Amino acid sequence: MNKEIKQKIIQVCDEKIAKKGEKVGLSFYAFFKNKNENPKLLMEVATWWIETHQLDHFEKAIKIKKMIKNVN
Repeated sequence: MNKEIKQKIIQVCDEKIAKKGEKVGLSFYAFFKNKNENPKLLMEVATWWIETHQLDHFEKAIKIKKMIKNVN
C-alpha cells in the first residue's frame, strides 16, 4: 500500500476512535468516498483486508490502525 492510503487509513481510524471510542468498528469502505474515484486502490485495500488478512467485514478501528502501521 502506498504512503497516502496508509496515512488516510490511520487518519480515519483516529477520527472514528475520537468520536466513538476504542471499541468502534469500521469496514474498508470507510477509507473511500461514496463515489469510487480510484477502483485500483479500493481493490488493493480490499485484497489486503479480505484475502491477505481474512478480516471480518467490520473490525475494530484500533486493530486496523495497529496493523496498518506494521505494513511495509
